Formats: sequence, C-alpha cells, structure tokens
Amino acid sequence: MAPRANIPFPTKDDILAYVKDNPGKITKRDIARAFHIRGDQRIVFKQLLREMTEDGLLDMGRKRQIHVGGELPPVTVVEITGIDNMGDLIARPTEWKFDDKPPPITIFANDKRANLRIRDQALVRLNRARDVKEIAYIASVIRKLETTSALVMGVFTIEDENIAHVQPTDKKNRDQYLIAKCDWNGAKDDELVLIDTRIKKTSRRHMGPKRGVVKECLGTLDEPKSISLIAIHSQGILTEFSDQAIIEAEKSVPPELGNRTDLRHIPLITVDPADARDHDDAIWAEKDNDPKNKDGWHVMIAIADVAHYVTPGSALEKDAWIRGNSTYFPDRVVPMLPEALSNGLCSLKEGEDRYTLAVHIWFDKRGKKIRHKFVRGLMRSAAGLSYEEFQNAHEGVVSDKAADLLGTVINPLYDAYECLKKGREYREPLNLVMPERKIELDDKGNVTGIYPRKALDAHKLVEEFMIQANVAAAEELESKGWPCIYRIHEQPSEEKLNNLREFLGSLGFAFAKGMVQQPKLFNNILRKVVGSPHEEVINVIILRTQSQAIYSTDNLGHFGLSLARYAHFTSPIRRYADLMVHRALIGALNLGPDGLAKQDRAKLVETAAHISKTERISMIAERESTDRYVAAYMAQHVGEQFSAKIAGVSRAGLFVAFDESGGDGFIPVSSMVGDYFRHDKERHLLEGEYTGLIYQLGAAVTVRLKEANRMTGGLLCELIDEQLTSKGNRKKTASRGRRQGGKHRKAPPSKKGHKAHQQKR
Repeated sequence: MAPRANIPFPTKDDILAYVKDNPGKITKRDIARAFHIRGDQRIVFKQLLREMTEDGLLDMGRKRQIHVGGELPPVTVVEITGIDNMGDLIARPTEWKFDDKPPPITIFANDKRANLRIRDQALVRLNRARDVKEIAYIASVIRKLETTSALVMGVFTIEDENIAHVQPTDKKNRDQYLIAKCDWNGAKDDELVLIDTRIKKTSRRHMGPKRGVVKECLGTLDEPKSISLIAIHSQGILTEFSDQAIIEAEKSVPPELGNRTDLRHIPLITVDPADARDHDDAIWAEKDNDPKNKDGWHVMIAIADVAHYVTPGSALEKDAWIRGNSTYFPDRVVPMLPEALSNGLCSLKEGEDRYTLAVHIWFDKRGKKIRHKFVRGLMRSAAGLSYEEFQNAHEGVVSDKAADLLGTVINPLYDAYECLKKGREYREPLNLVMPERKIELDDKGNVTGIYPRKALDAHKLVEEFMIQANVAAAEELESKGWPCIYRIHEQPSEEKLNNLREFLGSLGFAFAKGMVQQPKLFNNILRKVVGSPHEEVINVIILRTQSQAIYSTDNLGHFGLSLARYAHFTSPIRRYADLMVHRALIGALNLGPDGLAKQDRAKLVETAAHISKTERISMIAERESTDRYVAAYMAQHVGEQFSAKIAGVSRAGLFVAFDESGGDGFIPVSSMVGDYFRHDKERHLLEGEYTGLIYQLGAAVTVRLKEANRMTGGLLCELIDEQLTSKGNRKKTASRGRRQGGKHRKAPPSKKGHKAHQQKR
C-alpha cells in the first residue's frame, strides 16, 4: 500500500465520482476508508461532506447512507400514491427534502410482492429507468411496511393563529394530535384531514400531545358525503380508476351474436333491490318436459359475461384485482369496474342485448339436482323487477311491467322455488335469523329514517337460485380437473363450541358433545328458542361461534350452507372471485380464447388470499359507515330514552343495540352507579356484587342516549334501571351506617406491626 503522504486529499469531484461508481450502502466511514482519511484530516473531510450536502451534491438517506444529491438511495421507503395508465403502481419517497417534485417511481403490477394499496408503504430497491431523459426509477418491493398508526384521519380544529389539533375519526384512537402552523398545508377549521404522525422528535421531552402534519384535506364533516368518505379513506379503498382502464372500458364494443348461443327468446328477468344500478344475474324456470323427470324443473341462471370485457393482463384486470370487490355504502357504490361496464355493457339491462355465461340446471321433484349445462350466449332481459314488485305480483298486486310475465315467468319461478326448497330442507343449511336495517337518505344525502329490512320470499328465491348456480360451477371445474377459487366455510373450532356449550347450559339448553358437527345441530337449538326471550341472543351467539367464510384454492366445503363444494360465480361485476371462476369455466369447456390465463394460474393462491382481505376491508368500511349514519340520525335524539338489547358484555361495560334504529351504543360500567359489577366471560354477563342484579347478553334494557358522535359513529348511553338505583341507594345508606359504627372496631395494625406478624408466620 502506498504511503499516506503520496495519496492526495480527495476533491469534491473525487468523492462524487466514488459515490456514483459505488451505489449501495455507502457511509462517511466507507468514503474515509477509500481515500485513507486519518487523523486531523477527518475534520476537513467532514466539513467537505457538509458543504457537498448543503450544495445538493450529496444527500443522506436511511441509516446515514450517502448517495448522489437529487437522486434516491438504492434502498428506500416509498408510499403508493396511485395507478398509472398501464395499471402499474406509482410511488413517491416518504422522505424528500427538496422543493421540486421527487423523481417518479414505478412498481410493476406483476411484482409478486406488490400486494399494495393507495397510501401503503414499502421498502423497495430502486433502479434507474433506462431510455428516459429525466431521472426516474423502477422499484422492486423488498417488503410491505405496516403503517396503520402513521396515517390518521381526523377533524382539524384551529386553536389560535399558530396552533391547531386533530381529533381522530377512529373511536379506538383516543389521542389528540397537535399541528403546528407550518404543517397545516391549507387545512381549514372543522375540515376532515389526513395527517402523517411520523415526526422526528425535536426535543427529548416525551410528555405532551402527539404531533402530526396535514397531508390531505377531504372536505367538511357537515357534508353528508363525508360519512362514507371517512370509511373509504380510513380503509384505503380506491375510488379512481387508471386512465387506461377507463379508456378500455369506454372502447368496449356492444355485443353481437357471433358464434354464441342465442338466448334472446327466453324471457329471463332480473330481480334486484329497487335502487340497484348493476344487474349481473337473471333467472327463468319451466316445468321439465322430460317424461322421465315427472314434476321436475328446468331452471336457468344467466350471469353477465364480464370475462369478455375484462381480459388477462389488461388495465381493467389490474384495477379489478387491486380492488377485489365493489364496496357498498348507503349513499354510494365504489365499484370494482368502471361505470361504462358496471352500469353499462356488463349490466343485464331490460330490453338490451347482453353477453352472458349461463347455466341450465335440471331438478327432480324432490329438489335434487340431476344435471347441469353451461353455455356462453347472448340474452335480452324481459324485465328488471325489484324484489317488492316481484313478490307483490306473485301475491296478486301486479304492476304494469309484471302483468305480461305473471303466468309465464313469475309464477313458474315461485313454483320451481317450492321444489328447490325441498332439496334445501333436506340438506338443512344453518338457519340464522338476523335482523337487517335499511338507511334511507334524501336527495342531499341526509338520513331521513332507519327501518327494519323486511325479509321476503323473493329474497330467498333468488338466493337459492344463485346457490345452485354456484354449486354447479364448483362441480363443473372439479369434474374437469381445473383450478378453482372456492368459497369455503369451515366448521366451528372446538374452543368456540365449548364456549357455546357452557353458555347454552347456563340458559338450560343442552348441546351434545362429541357428535359430528352439522348445521342441523345448531338449527335444533334455534327451533327450541323460537318465540322465547332467548331467541335473539342465541342467534347472535351461534353466529359468533361460526368461522369466517373466505376464498381458497383448496376445497374445504361450506359448513353454513351444508355443501361439499361451493364457488362464487353469480356476481362477476362486483367480485373478482367470480371473474376467475368464469375464466376457469371458459377454459375448461372450450367456450372461447379468453379463459384462465397462465398468469392467473400462477398467482391463484395469492389471489384467493388477496380478495379475502379486500372483502374484509369492505365489510369493515361498510359497517363503520353505517355506524356513522346511525349516529348522525340519532344526534337529534340525545337525552331521550330508548328500548334496547344487550349485544355484548365486557369488563368495561355493556354494548347495546337499539330496537328501533339498530344502532350500537355503549354503557360504561363506571356509569352503572349503585353496585360493583363482576364480569363473567363464559356466561356473557355482568353481575352486581351487592345487589345481585344480572345484565346478560340478549337482555332487554332501557337506556338514555347521552352522546351521538357523528365523527366516530359512537353512541354513549346510560342505563335506566330503577331497581339498580333503589338498591344502590340502600347500599349507600348501609355503608354510611357501618362507617359511623366503625370507631368500635379494632384498628388495623401498623405497617411495622403487620410486617412483624408476617415474619412470625
């Protein structure tokens, strides 16, 4: 090695060239070693690096790694900000110190680790994009980073001209975030904002409120649309499609018969909610004319042929995969597909030609399926009826639209359903009765009422037809040896069954142990409690005992429906799982060139896990939105009394469901003055230590609404129970008497005496 005296001190150009030639984990120490910086030269060297950093020639990234100024380090943290025209993800670095925009970063959609959504963060490895004039990067994902606690949505409130705070919309987050004036970023008083809580500490003090920086302004809380907007943003649900996906959707060509089966002579009808805009299934039935199948039925379920328009590798495909499903709110739908398809060419509109993938199914007189046959065709809906219109026509109140179809379509569908019910009763699926509520809005999006949703035979009819089509799809793919995304529902775990058994035992009901688990065992219990005070609570507990239904490439059956094989096939406009089943059927039955592609098969397991996750996200968003709408409606009734039922019990208090609105409220145990309550987890109850009063899951109670928080959806209540109040008053009187007579009791030992007493023992 050459003597140190012969090695010149590096210039700025020397250091810059070295950093460019050695991209990677370069620190000050690495550069010092490369140029043999020692002794007193370290001070000059550090000053040189400081000047280069201030001049923008160098920059310091994660873990004090040095890279060329204006460029990003090879490994960095990025945040997903959108989707480009090709369906690939767009990202930006989480740390960027310069005034100009950071260079663009692209993550290809086929990156196996790119299971990312808008506002997700990931650790990535960057490579400079070639053949571009400006700096741009292609990123490969190293791993996704958990950022649930970093980005917080809340209401922005200005305290004074320099300070504001943000109250989170998430009722589980009880923090309040301080926002300095320089971090407001245009936010206004009482506005919904998204803040970043990752702020470097400027002080060693750990006391005081947490801090944040406003990243995005989302409108005011008073706007009705903000209710669903909170849920959309908090769960990271995409509302915008890529430009390329919209172009592909709008360029879609109206259907022509071609070599498809012509089904336009069959009077298929759609039956949906009155406000539905996308119609993806149609039904029809007739008596089977085969003399060998006397009193049997031939039914047909025609489903929108979404696979014709959403093809493998397209931008539409990429956008649909990321979303996984549509999400439904009281005031809007966030669709899986652009409106040109979801409400246009894929929707089975009345009187318009539409592509369809349909299944014919034949049943015997006992409701047992004999055979089925899939066809790819062209259909024309004879009518689009609401559930109520369909039901009323069958019961004799016939609308003008339904009049011509009553004898030829509507009544045969109900007659076929009577046959299919026999098969359903034989297999006996789980028969839970859970009340549903409908939120009604005016034109401005304000809640005008919350009403129980009436269960009609029309709902059950359509549901049974769809179940049979889904079974046929799973059976067809299994018989052909083709891969399938099944809808599975495993039987309850032994732990949950034991807890159920103990709870039922406390109410005087026996639940056999050691028997093969079948839905009818639960149904036997449900039949025994019909009309009893325990009916609702036992329905709730049995529901909580069940496993969660998910998507899987392994067929584990569907316990709740009592089916050996089951797949989602009937809603491809709003569920990606159904689209994959359609493609598999097209490939298995040679119904066209757009069947299950090689890339589909390669990531089918990943897709099943991904869409199970997106489904849960949508369910959470829909539930949170409903809670906030109910809170907005109930805010005008603060101070009033309501009848309710106990829907949950914890050490902290009672969760209650309002009988009229279905809203979920909470009674803190600290507000239940008059006694000390102990929590019995197995029996789902609170029991008063002094009064002996018991508040158990399912019990009817009277509550007073104290607070309705529109922001979080929380309803704070207090229990109205004269029995508790009167017994509590007697307890206070007795306690006061004991305290007054306490002067004659032996005084407790001193700490010193007590310690000596312990030592003797």
